[in-house]
Amino acid sequence: MTPLLQVRDLVVEFRFRRATIRAVDGLDLDLDASGTLGIVGESGSGKSMASLAIMRLLPQPAGRVAQGSIIFEGRDLLALKASAMPAIRGRDIAMIFQEPMSALNPVMRVGDQITEALHLHERIGSAQAHARVMEMLELVGIPAPAERAYAYSHQLSGGMRQRVMIAMALICRPKLLIADEPTTALDVTIQSQVLDLLKRLRRTLGTATLIISHDMGVIADVAERVVVMYGGRVMETADRATLFRDPRHPYTRGLLAAIPRLRDHRRRLHQIPGSVRPAGPPRPGCPFAPRCDLARPVCAEQDPPRIVLGEGHIAACWAVAEAVS
Repeated sequence: MTPLLQVRDLVVEFRFRRATIRAVDGLDLDLDASGTLGIVGESGSGKSMASLAIMRLLPQPAGRVAQGSIIFEGRDLLALKASAMPAIRGRDIAMIFQEPMSALNPVMRVGDQITEALHLHERIGSAQAHARVMEMLELVGIPAPAERAYAYSHQLSGGMRQRVMIAMALICRPKLLIADEPTTALDVTIQSQVLDLLKRLRRTLGTATLIISHDMGVIADVAERVVVMYGGRVMETADRATLFRDPRHPYTRGLLAAIPRLRDHRRRLHQIPGSVRPAGPPRPGCPFAPRCDLARPVCAEQDPPRIVLGEGHIAACWAVAEAVS
């Protein structure tokens, strides 16, 4: 079966005067219809830039897709004219942005903002649109939807604003939902509710979901397959069970070791030494090498090979290549 979304060798660059900064470097991913794919990595790994490239919302004029393809339902989105994308955004591909407080219009009632998407993509009367909005607000678990629809974003809690964002994204029943850090700045109880909501809506509406997070717990709860990114590149990809049971890349192992667990008697949680390398011009070698305990001289000199470890399980690492040779 052909995937709903296929990204191949995606390179995203930003040009500032004479400098070129590469934010995404050779990203490959597949997402089936009704499936769930998680992209995980520290801040600065290129996760959000990849999602903005898929939506063709990269900041202009600095940002651009330097190479690659983004195939959605058999069409290369990068080959379409810019004027064709507004008809796809919201109707076929929708996105939940990181900060609902800044993504929502503070001077529009939330019900009007949700209705706006319906009027843009569907020929629908006001009464029918109002009924759809009430149905969606109820579906995402907002109590008293008739009252909440007339509220402004500042009158709602963080959890309610996130639910409004989800309702806005799903009102036209898109085939693909991109959720960029959907639980950021929410307390753990509301995080759990939002993740349960996303899973329930996927089952109800059959929407494929691409979820982006720095939290391995979120990825473990929601994603069926996982892509681990660092420095704009894919470090490892596998199905969820394989990745958590048998992580092979040192970066993946570091992320998993940092997760706190019940009955964890460590005095300090594990931390990966150093910090994320700032984005810069294209450089040879593995971007994780300066922080890796298993780094070899070749890691800083040559790009690591992509090692196939099993069905759908791939790691880009010189140490892994030596271990399996």
